Amino acid sequence: MGAKSIGAAALFGGLPRGWVGSVYADDAPETKQMKFGMIALTDCSPIVIAHEKGLFMKYGIESVVSKGASWAAIRDSLSNGDLQATHMLTGMPIASTMGLLGSPKKPMIIPWIMNRNGQSISLQNGFKGKVKDDPKALKPFVEKAKSLGEPLTFAMTFPPGTHAMWLRYYLGAGRINPEKDVTLIVIPPAQMVANMKIGKMDGFCVGEPWNARLITDGISYTSLNTQDIWKDHPEKVCAFLADFADKNPKTLRNQRKRWRQPGHGFSRKRRR
Repeated sequence: MGAKSIGAAALFGGLPRGWVGSVYADDAPETKQMKFGMIALTDCSPIVIAHEKGLFMKYGIESVVSKGASWAAIRDSLSNGDLQATHMLTGMPIASTMGLLGSPKKPMIIPWIMNRNGQSISLQNGFKGKVKDDPKALKPFVEKAKSLGEPLTFAMTFPPGTHAMWLRYYLGAGRINPEKDVTLIVIPPAQMVANMKIGKMDGFCVGEPWNARLITDGISYTSLNTQDIWKDHPEKVCAFLADFADKNPKTLRNQRKRWRQPGHGFSRKRRR
């Protein structure tokens, strides 16, 4: 096998069967009715807009959009076939494919990134004016709380998700050990406002609109946006079961056409 053949095999080897080198007399999707999952976050917009504008229907798919209560619930709904595709944190399909961090082992694929940036790390108002965008200023408060036997609490939305990574990186940059110096808890995105309001945590990482909502309500303030840590980082994806993709190559090809539709309102340069 020549170098060119080896290169092509490496490039296309991970794609679902039927995606490469196939020509169809009928390009209609194999699955004409699909349920798409989403969590109540601004970055679910590509799925919601495509549904509302009839872009799924344009390519032969009758769509239903279903709001999930949490990332774990939406992962399980995809795994058991209740959903055919879903809005997910970038790390979730990887964790499910590998069976990591409590995820049932279920191979998934990520054909499309839905957005970049758009997450923030926010802190309770007691730190306002004392801790700005440098987490090193947080360390004395962490040490004092730990010495009193009442460690500060920080929330993420899901253990194998990007929010967990951003929060650990932020604390680590302040020389704070996220495993030993503070308490980490999991709170679904839509419940961040209520839990911050009753003082359940001292800080958190979540996507919009919840940081803006907390600021508007005067409950907390934003210390850092995640794009200040990694500019234009990948964030949410549209995930499918690998088995579904293998059996429905034309369905996913039609999805790709919808994703590139000009009327979708999300050009490659603007999808931030």
